[in-house]
Amino acid sequence: MNADLKLKITALQGPILVLGASGFVGANLLRMLLQYRNDVFGTASRLPAWRLEGVPEENIVLADLLVPSNVGVLLDQTRPLTIFDCVSYGAYSFQNEADLIYRTNVGVAVNLLEELSHRGVHAYIHAGSSSEYGNLAEGPAEDAPMAPNSHYSVSKCAVANLILYKGKVGRLPCLNLRLYSIYGPYEDPARLIPTLISKATEGTFPPFVNPNISRDFVYVDDACEAFIDAALHLAPDFYGESFNVGSGRCTTIGALANLSKQLFAIPGEPQFTMPQRDWDVADWYANPEKTVRVLHWTARIPIEDGLQKMRDWYVGLQDRQAYLSSSKQDGLDRRYSVTAVIACYKDGQAIPYMYRRLTDTFLKIGIDYEIIFVNDCSPDNSEEVIREISRQDHRVIGISHSRNFGSQAAFRSGMELATKNACVLLDGDLQDPPELIEQFVEKWRAGSEVVYGRRVKREASWYMRFAYKAFYQVFDAFSYLHIPRDAGDFSLIDKRVVRCMLQFPERDLFLRGVRAFSGFRQTGVDYVRPERMFGRSTNNFLKNIGWAKKGILSFSNTPLNVLSAFSVLIFLVVSCLIVLQIASRLLFPEMVPKGVTTILLIQLFFGASTLLSISLVGEYIAKIFEEVKQRPHFLRRSIVRDGEVRDATEQNQGAK
Repeated sequence: MNADLKLKITALQGPILVLGASGFVGANLLRMLLQYRNDVFGTASRLPAWRLEGVPEENIVLADLLVPSNVGVLLDQTRPLTIFDCVSYGAYSFQNEADLIYRTNVGVAVNLLEELSHRGVHAYIHAGSSSEYGNLAEGPAEDAPMAPNSHYSVSKCAVANLILYKGKVGRLPCLNLRLYSIYGPYEDPARLIPTLISKATEGTFPPFVNPNISRDFVYVDDACEAFIDAALHLAPDFYGESFNVGSGRCTTIGALANLSKQLFAIPGEPQFTMPQRDWDVADWYANPEKTVRVLHWTARIPIEDGLQKMRDWYVGLQDRQAYLSSSKQDGLDRRYSVTAVIACYKDGQAIPYMYRRLTDTFLKIGIDYEIIFVNDCSPDNSEEVIREISRQDHRVIGISHSRNFGSQAAFRSGMELATKNACVLLDGDLQDPPELIEQFVEKWRAGSEVVYGRRVKREASWYMRFAYKAFYQVFDAFSYLHIPRDAGDFSLIDKRVVRCMLQFPERDLFLRGVRAFSGFRQTGVDYVRPERMFGRSTNNFLKNIGWAKKGILSFSNTPLNVLSAFSVLIFLVVSCLIVLQIASRLLFPEMVPKGVTTILLIQLFFGASTLLSISLVGEYIAKIFEEVKQRPHFLRRSIVRDGEVRDATEQNQGAK
């Protein structure tokens, strides 16, 4: 058997590229090929990947295939003649994000096949699924009608038809393997067979679904050999066609439970209490006749031997607990997902550091995330830096404004495009440490809906520290709204609060005030704010005065109240002086003050008071004037996504 397998593998046209090599089938296929040749490369979207431990680094290519431009770069880098495409999402019941199912299964295949259409490849073998048959899964031939019953099956049907078109019309040497229930080493531990094996070693059964539900189980080594046979026997007459990769043996869940009881001497009786899934059917098995006839493949390992092989592999693991905790089911937490919105101006050098620290933090916490860099018309190369990062990571989005609208508009711009369950606002100069997000999320999970960073100390000059402290004290004294002292824009804001904040129509935004005005459950996390990592601060004394004016005028009527009180007081004083002056003229004429000095001083005093009053009122009128013009908060020039800079003119409607 090994000699035959070696001959087959060495006969393949190389180099060989295994897409999705960090997945279950892809990892087994890569390892099988590397036993007999070195010109084999496997892709992974993220490293480290536990299934690829021990695989030589030179045979692993880090590539996010959800970014279309990466497909061409990957093919240029590896120049494969044989491609095994094992990229897939949605096969597991807990992988239920429809958008990601179609982007992964259909989008990647479309981009890949378009690239391959003008390249000389010997074979493209795609990992399809028996789910394409949906509810008509009782031994169907490959030309049987499709009856998809899930987003996953719809996506796989779409790719099968795409491959048919490319093969028959475009004459691309490609085909689709409809894989049945593949099991074996490196399978996700939350799946049926790994769960059964792990429980069997403990002398127990896992809960099962309805005992009449059936599967066509294929050991992973047989499945990998099917890919190899397909590449070797791909004839022009069969370009684009689909082939069933199954044993043709219908094994019910009840029969599997009884077989396991006999093989592993499990005491007790199995319990069939697990809820049935929507796509489970009573008879689900393959008709492999075409595959045997054309590709000369047949499943060699019966379920009895396969279960024993799986048990031997599991028992031989050095760290079984590490394997059991590696399930995708226990992957990124999507309930507490976060969008990081970073306002960038002259931060081109800091952006890569910010990206790396953010991703490290999110992966450490174990939550789903996206990162939005808002380039507020920075004069440096910020847009190019963001574009390059987004080309490597589909979770990164860039926004470029048509001019500099300020950090408050930048934050709002990013918040409008955020898709996760909370937003974290950060300045792009790294003065807001991304590592603090871990504490933000802890508070969020504990029930807080707004978690803000509270600066207990600043690494800044003494007079700037004094100025900031003075501002917050004055603001507290003047404002009708309590804003936590030393709490800037750096904060985590729940999606519900974000929606409320985006309803505020004012153009002259003061976000920390809007955040406080929104209410909800809020709490703070103390931190020391460092200096900028690169360059010099874009803030100065005049800008800080502007910030103070913005905050006080947006959330305080005190200056107007002071003017009113002062006016009343002056009126009373002047009235008293008039009465006193008249009385003095009548009763003590010789004591009445003479000369113009007193009159001049009084006039100067009231003139200055009048000018001050007018200027304060003018500030409020200026804000009113700014608001009634109803100009957009910002204008987006472009959106950067997947390494492409796209026109954003249409999206400016949301900026109004």
